[in-house]
Amino acid sequence: MPGVAQPSELGEPLGPLPQEFAAIVRPEIPGLVKEIGLEVTRTYPEYARLLDGPYGQGIRVGVEQSISVFVEQVAEPTAPSALRDEMCRRFGRFEAYEGRSLDQLHGAYRLGARIALRRAKKVGRRHNLSPTMMLTFADALFAYVDELEKLSREGYLEVRAASTDHTGTLRRRLLHLILAGRPAPRTAIAELCEQTGWTMPDEVTLVAVRPSADPGCRGADRDVLVDFTDPQPHLLIPGPLDDARRRMLDRALLDTRAAVGLTVPTAMASDSIRWARRVLELIDAGVVDEAPIVLCEDHLLTLWLLSDTALLDRLAQRELAPIAGISANRRERLIETLRIWLDTRGTAAQMGELLDVHPQTVRYRMRNLESIFGEQLVNPEARFSTETVLRARRLQLRARNDDVPL
Repeated sequence: MPGVAQPSELGEPLGPLPQEFAAIVRPEIPGLVKEIGLEVTRTYPEYARLLDGPYGQGIRVGVEQSISVFVEQVAEPTAPSALRDEMCRRFGRFEAYEGRSLDQLHGAYRLGARIALRRAKKVGRRHNLSPTMMLTFADALFAYVDELEKLSREGYLEVRAASTDHTGTLRRRLLHLILAGRPAPRTAIAELCEQTGWTMPDEVTLVAVRPSADPGCRGADRDVLVDFTDPQPHLLIPGPLDDARRRMLDRALLDTRAAVGLTVPTAMASDSIRWARRVLELIDAGVVDEAPIVLCEDHLLTLWLLSDTALLDRLAQRELAPIAGISANRRERLIETLRIWLDTRGTAAQMGELLDVHPQTVRYRMRNLESIFGEQLVNPEARFSTETVLRARRLQLRARNDDVPL
């Protein structure tokens, strides 16, 4: 037939449909719409209910638009399709609202295409259309179905994304309320648990995450609550950090540093995240060694000793007052000797090795310390306070100088 490109060899693309084809097919549209409606509702009974309901007329308009635009674009490839596009997106949105996949809708599209092809064969015989023309029609028809499916997928994903965002907002709100501490708004928490399908655990483990340019949390378990929109990103793991959860964190926080708080009763979740964030601060200060994931469990004494630096400074002033008036160099030598003695209770020879001085020097310094501190080194409670100050002071020095060993 004139206007149709003839393939010269197997596999060569077919040419476009001639414009006069539209005039042949256009009178078939009303009957084709009715036939497609009958076949689709018979194959997919769910759509029969919809056609009989308040959306029935809109669905019929959508089907008619889908067929009409195909025909009109044969006559004029630039024919507008805005209404058809919106109707297809609406079909996709409806499937998402109904909680279905797109399989059923795509099946209906393909069924409609098969019915249209069957009708076209009858028309082709009636008008003596060539086999090449019919092949061209089939090729164009199923390419058109792909286009309809793509449009419906857009509407479907639009609703799914909005639904995901909404659920994510509710889950972040739930996490925020859990971390709000006492008195916990139990009613609000219970409502959010019901809306999100999240089960309140007896215990939780909070994880503080270092902010990064790529704040994604990929591969987190479904029951993990995540808020990476917060300036201090964090997540909540129901229960303890077992081996499976640790592997999950390694996957989810790839290339992102994090600190894991202690496993606590859910009512104490705010403490777990507070400790985890403090560990991140101590890593930044150089007190705690950096690693992809650091456990608070491994640094409890450090957390305790540096939990209140202002109070620690006051305690240090009190405990080290006896040597406050001594020159700085001598004071540091005496403090280091005292720290080693409190840590080891070793002999002069043992302490000399640690201090890299002669044992006689150790004995001399210890006599000075006993003279200066007196009962403070004999009384267990006073001695404990002094030892605590010196340990914390050592951590503070390490924050200023990474070469200071713990």
